[in-house]
Amino acid sequence: MGIRVLVVDDTAVFRRIVADALAGIPGVDVIGTAANGRLALARMAALKPDLVTLDIEMPEMNGIEVLEAMKPSGLTCGVIVLSAVTVRGGQLTVRALESGAFDFITKPDGGTPEENLALLRQTLAPMVRAFERRHEIRSILTRGQRPQSTAPAAPVAQIAPASGSPRAARSLTKTAPPLVLIGVSTGGPAALARVLPALPRDLGAPVFVVQHMPPMFTEPLAASLAAKCALRVVEAPAGEAAAANCVYIAPGGKHMKLVAGPKGEILIQITSDPPENNCRPAVDYLFRSAALNFPGRSVAAILTGMGNDGTAGLKMLKRSGCVALAQDEASCVVFGMPKEAIAAGVVDTVLPLDRMGEAIVRAVREAYP
Repeated sequence: MGIRVLVVDDTAVFRRIVADALAGIPGVDVIGTAANGRLALARMAALKPDLVTLDIEMPEMNGIEVLEAMKPSGLTCGVIVLSAVTVRGGQLTVRALESGAFDFITKPDGGTPEENLALLRQTLAPMVRAFERRHEIRSILTRGQRPQSTAPAAPVAQIAPASGSPRAARSLTKTAPPLVLIGVSTGGPAALARVLPALPRDLGAPVFVVQHMPPMFTEPLAASLAAKCALRVVEAPAGEAAAANCVYIAPGGKHMKLVAGPKGEILIQITSDPPENNCRPAVDYLFRSAALNFPGRSVAAILTGMGNDGTAGLKMLKRSGCVALAQDEASCVVFGMPKEAIAAGVVDTVLPLDRMGEAIVRAVREAYP
């Protein structure tokens, strides 16, 4: 059947480039364009697109105002936000993602029209495919059927103790408290806005988060989450010793590594090492550092996202003992990263997003008594 897309941007040249990029993706039908937010709402109502590419910064009615107006108007199409790489663009994009936008891309900065077209098509194609899959899943669930999945079933009711080397893990906890690791990508800001507020201010462990994002976006994400959480939430500073009851967000465009300090403290290193899984920051990079430098101490969660980032790192964590959680398919925006970890057999428990915070707390307090 294909995906019907409406392109919204206040710049005629960019509307054309985005429309051409989408038109070159098999199964995509660009059914119209709009030059501002008010016209976009009218055309959504008339054309009933499956997906909208929405410029975040427009005069008269910006992308946030469009998103806020969609639900009361009964408009349920998916939204991919287009943002400039600026402080304001980052702030608005985080608000859009927390308001339910499916994903975002940054507008090309420079380059020829041909180069921009190729870059946009390369970036949009996997997002459209992921949205198409989510659209299919939601349709199946609406009809009361269970979606088919290649991932094996996993328990949902019980948090298992650290596995791999449980005896070693438990011996370490006498003098070494646990740390919480979270990896997330597409759908992440909205997911984190539901999971992190469920963690109490006396959690007793530091929390380290890798959200796939470019520079200029993770600082406003941390600020937005801080306003919702009992825990302190910051963009991770280089060289700081991690404190319990604080959430550290990996800076956009940088890796976050955990290393042991001279007194055994957890030191945060921020690096520009090469991307992994086409990502920087990468979940595997964080998980691997925790496995190597703090074995047997992790509670790790893989949330919604495209690709397989996190699976290789989780394999290393499990060898020395950790508790591994994964978000279930029905509550994921994109069931990619959790699916790969589940299929690899390195997940203890699969559960919906609304239960993830509770599960993290229980794992911290029960698996590491």
